[in-house]
Amino acid sequence: MARMVESLSGVEMLRSFTDVLFLANREQMPPELRKLLKNKKLSYVVLGIDKYAQIRDRLDLVGTAVIDAGGLDTSQQQRLAQIIESLESEKIGVVLLTGRVQMPIKSFSLAPSQSSFSMVSNMESVSVDDLWVRISMNLAYRKKSDGIVVKPAGPPNKMHRLYKNNLAEQLHMTEALVDNLAEQLRLAGLVQQDFLPTQLPNSDKIKWATAFQPAEWVSGDIYDVVRIDERHIGFYIADAVGHGLPAALLTIFLKQALVMRHTVENDYRIYPPADVVKNLNVRMAAQKLSGYQFATCCYCLINTETLKVTYCRAGHPYPILMKPGKEPEQLEVRGSLLGVFAQAEFVERTIQLEPGDKLFLYSDGADRFIGNYDDKTGFHFNEEFRELSKLSIAEIMDKLTAFTHNQEIAVSEVDDITAVGLEIL
Repeated sequence: MARMVESLSGVEMLRSFTDVLFLANREQMPPELRKLLKNKKLSYVVLGIDKYAQIRDRLDLVGTAVIDAGGLDTSQQQRLAQIIESLESEKIGVVLLTGRVQMPIKSFSLAPSQSSFSMVSNMESVSVDDLWVRISMNLAYRKKSDGIVVKPAGPPNKMHRLYKNNLAEQLHMTEALVDNLAEQLRLAGLVQQDFLPTQLPNSDKIKWATAFQPAEWVSGDIYDVVRIDERHIGFYIADAVGHGLPAALLTIFLKQALVMRHTVENDYRIYPPADVVKNLNVRMAAQKLSGYQFATCCYCLINTETLKVTYCRAGHPYPILMKPGKEPEQLEVRGSLLGVFAQAEFVERTIQLEPGDKLFLYSDGADRFIGNYDDKTGFHFNEEFRELSKLSIAEIMDKLTAFTHNQEIAVSEVDDITAVGLEIL
């Protein structure tokens, strides 16, 4: 029998592995979804979003998460973005529901219902079967590292017919398919790298350096360093939540949708970083992306004459400022994930750089190289990174690349690693 818990505290709930963690504002699960999980014999717990902190240290017991984001106020929306970030950091797939739609949709899992679900507020609704496929896929991903038994999404008779084929023929076809897929992914990785800058705008004032280490053939990270005019350079890192080809496809969209300036004939206006990130979020939400397609980003604008940097982030790791003779410093500024709420607002900050200063942006795959976060005491830089921060920006990037090549990391923990840095000469 599946284990269903809906009345205990978060800590009491997660005493053993749970297939589905359902987070909602009112701690109530839609009856259609509850019936689906019971029919599929999946265990689940229902928890209020405000109680998430109770189980933050027990995410190893969670298979996948389904979040009902309907009816959240502004503060809860900000908290939700942080929750999605923490779940993604633990490689837990998220299905985000933003409403129920009063429209009958045929479902093969349950009797037809007068309501279905909306993955985002401006998308077409999806049936309970669609939700089951997404939940099943998320659990299958966790299965690779945790040994979870996952019920297949397809009908049993169909699965049986597949296995009736000749085993040798299946192996031959599988090998050919794998070889072809590997080649396609290799070519896709080359195309993706064509979107990266081929030259960096180095000068007698500023030295630039980058690192780009995809976890697979293709990466869920994208970066750019662009000279906007004679005095301004825009640079950023964006990280699509997830890995593989879906995340890589999203990075191409992010690259094209992130606009740094508006040009009309011979005149132009440079967008401030908060507007750049806000416009990117609106475009991403308007794209009606299927599934849970979220992203993080940190965008910066530097004036090469005054050496002032204005920065804005959306759910991304904080940029790091390194000053000669001082400890590295995180430049904290709030900002939620991209693609969650179209109406989200973003904040920008400005700092003054001096000769010898270095600014370092990175994706979350480099966390183990940089430092670690403790819920009680906050973020702490690794001792190794403190020492490396004394080196030039080019040497820091070389050390980061060497570090990623020399580390033995479990397959389930491998992530894309990208970094962009500058040094004031």
